Amino acid sequence: MPAAAPRPIAITLPDGSVQTFEGATTGAAIAAAIGPGLAKAALAVRVDGELRDLGRPIERDARVAIVTLKDEKDALDLIRHDAAHVLAEAAKELYPDVQVTIGPVIEDGFYYDFARERPFTPDDLAALEERMRAIVARDEPVERDVWPRDKAIAYFEGIGECYKAEIIRDLPAGEEIRIYSQGKFVDLCRGPHLSTTGKLPVAFKLMKVAGAYWRGDSRNPMLQRVYGTAWRTEKELNEYLHRLEEAERRDHRKLGREMDLFHIQEEAVGAVFWHPKGWTLYRACVEHVRRRVAQDGYVEVNTPIVVDRSLWEASGHWEKFREHMFTTAAEERTLALKPMNCPCHVQIFRQGIKSYRDLPIRMAEFGACHRNEPSGALHGIMRVRAFVQDDAHIFCTEDQITDEAIRFCRLLRQIYADFGFDEIIVKLADRPKVRAGEDAVWDKAETKLAAAVEAAGMPYTLNPGEGAFYGPKLEFHLKDAIGRTWQCGTLQFDFVLPERLDAAYIGEDGKEHRPVMLHRAILGSLERFVGILIENYAGRLPLWLAPVQGVVATITNDSDAYAAEVQKALADAGLRVVLDAGSDKIGYKVREHTLAKVPLLLAVGRREAEGRTVALRRLGAEDRHEVLALDQAVARLVLEARPPA
Repeated sequence: MPAAAPRPIAITLPDGSVQTFEGATTGAAIAAAIGPGLAKAALAVRVDGELRDLGRPIERDARVAIVTLKDEKDALDLIRHDAAHVLAEAAKELYPDVQVTIGPVIEDGFYYDFARERPFTPDDLAALEERMRAIVARDEPVERDVWPRDKAIAYFEGIGECYKAEIIRDLPAGEEIRIYSQGKFVDLCRGPHLSTTGKLPVAFKLMKVAGAYWRGDSRNPMLQRVYGTAWRTEKELNEYLHRLEEAERRDHRKLGREMDLFHIQEEAVGAVFWHPKGWTLYRACVEHVRRRVAQDGYVEVNTPIVVDRSLWEASGHWEKFREHMFTTAAEERTLALKPMNCPCHVQIFRQGIKSYRDLPIRMAEFGACHRNEPSGALHGIMRVRAFVQDDAHIFCTEDQITDEAIRFCRLLRQIYADFGFDEIIVKLADRPKVRAGEDAVWDKAETKLAAAVEAAGMPYTLNPGEGAFYGPKLEFHLKDAIGRTWQCGTLQFDFVLPERLDAAYIGEDGKEHRPVMLHRAILGSLERFVGILIENYAGRLPLWLAPVQGVVATITNDSDAYAAEVQKALADAGLRVVLDAGSDKIGYKVREHTLAKVPLLLAVGRREAEGRTVALRRLGAEDRHEVLALDQAVARLVLEARPPA
């Protein structure tokens, strides 16, 4: 009896057109059928949304999109994934005794962890990078296979790769063991990959070596982690390397020392010692946000820093967040420093009977929080253990959710614009694996949050599994002057905490109802936001934020009395201006205050004293000055130094 003819496979392309193939096909065949240009450009394929290798069979009707370098995210993920494998192949060729472990994609690049007795050196990195380029030039086919678990373990043990064998042993029963080979190099990997090493652009660079414990556990052996970056083009690589140089120049820790803003020391790990100038900048941020939220109908509160564990148990934080909490004991009670403000705000809401007529209640706090971050994760004032959040919680009815979300998004955009950030990227983070509440509650919260951000007119992308344990959240990422993004603001819908902490209001029907709790922050950690500001402006802060807005500097000593009068007139008008009547020459003073990033320098000599004028120089234009009458200078600078209205 003749074999049955293969069933035709219908492939729907992104433009809606349909191509039919006789039996199973592949992404490579589909690209070739569309045209030779696409076949050459193809990197991978999406089949019903799943990213796959070009050569993997497609055995059913499907919606298919061919991935090329134009698809930025997919292309970069593939390139960085393959660069990690090419790095591992290069290491095995150059140093046969090395063991390969894991090599994931990370932001802006990749790394691979190696087990090796002798640490890698900068010369090793250069040799590895050169061999990687040779492997790309060899254009080795990359082939996918699926092996039985026992075969895979035996193979890797047989070639001395005990770490790979351990990974395979620990995989869940029934999980597919995918093996990829290129040349003589064989690796365990989920994939997908490019079809040949020659498809990998040579726009990559190895950056540094660091130590890393196997599986992140200090009880395990220390490995050598080689970091690299990879991009679609040489131009993108060069732009990235330039951003790194610029980021180093803007490093808030370096500028914080130069501008005398803050310091951190071992006796208070993860906490900030704010110097007078730094605290002035910090307070300017707080005062501006405080004014904006008051205008938007918030009431400000303040809650305890140390709270009995019973409240954290009731809220769920003790179970879900305990490892990040600092605890202490007193009078046989266990107390915790609050890691966030929300349970305390619920306690204020619960005082007295609330009616539906009272809602929404917008409750704000600049709340001091403490989280036990790992010491290795701390970074200047960007990642600390003691910080203040511009936190607020909105208690409202379900019918008020959308209006409140739109209102918050409007406030957030206004405040970001005030600080000079106009480009905002929004991500919707949905339910994490560890969470409180039933799936039905999460379904409702996620649906309403997505509808609300759409109603606010803010496009978003998904950030799967990154929601808070009590509810989904929107993350608001700012783009800075050199193209980096910083996650600052959040908006979270919470149907869980009001239930757990017994928050209720009397509805129009005379019965008790649970409010919905909207958790929201705009700046997030004040410490971190100040660090972002410093780096965004490279220390050259807008006049309204500058800790020292101006310096009155004497040109000659016989103008000291007039210089003091100028400084007093400006200070009396509310400007943060200091006097420099030292004996140094004016050129030296200009250089010193320029290095300190002071926006204005008002030079005063005999001529200015006689004419009651000032010679005004601005940061960035120190070789030019403008002569103004004192009264005119005061009036102009007062207007310039006002916070955004």
